[in-house]
Amino acid sequence: MKKSIICAGLGGQGVLTAGKILMYAAYEKELNVTWFPSYGNEMRGGNANCNVIISDKRIASPYADHPDVVMAMSSSAVDIYENAMNPGGTLYVNSSLVDEGRKYRGDIKVVKCDATDLAIDLKSERNANLCMLGKMLVESDLFAYDEFEKSMCGYFEIQGKGKYNEKNKEMLRAGYSK
Repeated sequence: MKKSIICAGLGGQGVLTAGKILMYAAYEKELNVTWFPSYGNEMRGGNANCNVIISDKRIASPYADHPDVVMAMSSSAVDIYENAMNPGGTLYVNSSLVDEGRKYRGDIKVVKCDATDLAIDLKSERNANLCMLGKMLVESDLFAYDEFEKSMCGYFEIQGKGKYNEKNKEMLRAGYSK
């Protein structure tokens, strides 16, 4: 088993954090994992992404040339990564920020989640990334919900942000149940 994932969006949308949470959850499952970030020199608003490779075997390269999964939090993320995806891959689209009438490749699965709107409704816009991760859990077989939630909370504990875990769990559930 090997999954190559790109989490992409704009600076400030938490795409690097989403990738780190995926990395930590894979580590907790004792899988091999790499995390490779890329971002512009802008603090917020510029394109940002990270490559996450999860495998039960050794990983030769940390870069996903042709990802199996793309988590696109912005229109520019779809523009940049849709064409690079493996046929049969899954593109998760933040439909709050990507035009509803947009056309996609026919050989990939497109899963829409209004992650930003969900996060705003729950009074935590900065956590739209967690809503999108929740949606990814529904569609993928990488992690069971309970084990992922536990790993996510563990990751935030290590970061010194465990006091926000109840809200983080609420955000993950919102995306999962959407």
